[in-house]
Amino acid sequence: MIQISALPAFTDNYIWLLQDHRTQRCAVVDPGDAAPVQAWLEQHPEWTLSDILVTHHHHDHVGGVEQLKQQSGARVYGPASENIPGRDVALHDNDSISVLGCEMKVFAVPGHTLGHIAYYHHGLLFCGDTLFAAGCGRLFEGTPEQMHHSLSRLAALPEDTLVYCTHEYTLSNLRFAQAVEPNNPHIAERLAQVSQLREDGRMSLPSTLALEKLTNPFLRTGETSVKQKADERNGLDNRGPSAVFAALRAWKDKF
Repeated sequence: MIQISALPAFTDNYIWLLQDHRTQRCAVVDPGDAAPVQAWLEQHPEWTLSDILVTHHHHDHVGGVEQLKQQSGARVYGPASENIPGRDVALHDNDSISVLGCEMKVFAVPGHTLGHIAYYHHGLLFCGDTLFAAGCGRLFEGTPEQMHHSLSRLAALPEDTLVYCTHEYTLSNLRFAQAVEPNNPHIAERLAQVSQLREDGRMSLPSTLALEKLTNPFLRTGETSVKQKADERNGLDNRGPSAVFAALRAWKDKF
């Protein structure tokens, strides 16, 4: 069984640390900064960093990769179509890799960046900056249609899947979600819970896909109440979920 914990980085990033206690090998996901990983490894000298998983090319996800690879000899996995420092294995949609004895499936999820990928293993999803708790990533390179399709793919995974995204944006995302659906009781309840967690200095992740489907407006573009609010915001009859998604994303960018 893999143990997963978070190494905070920068102001709101999480580097996910995966540990296999049978072999005392570990892996990290999106190490934008080498220092938190190095500090953990120094405190746990019996552990070996064997794998580095990268979801996309942004500096806050790859900044520590080369240094960690140099020090540990870890194998670096990343999207084939992006410039990933130190990458050993270039990954495409539907590829499978074995990390710490676990088979992980690779999903292409363009939108935030064009080559963005996510890693999935039975109930665990490492989705970088595509799906956030109660939100989704900005569209720096892709189109609303691409991002909507990517999110729909992730939403089709089993509902008990744990969502390990890489930023602590949940509180601000829930405030936006409440603006979209002011009468959604699940959003109100989650907002209260996350407010308390953050006040106590605790993290709001991981989420679950079941919870996202109840509270994340970007996964709720088929709901009448969400479409009505999007129509009201941009003064259009947004035909179809990806048009609703585009309207929501444009609103969120200025929220």
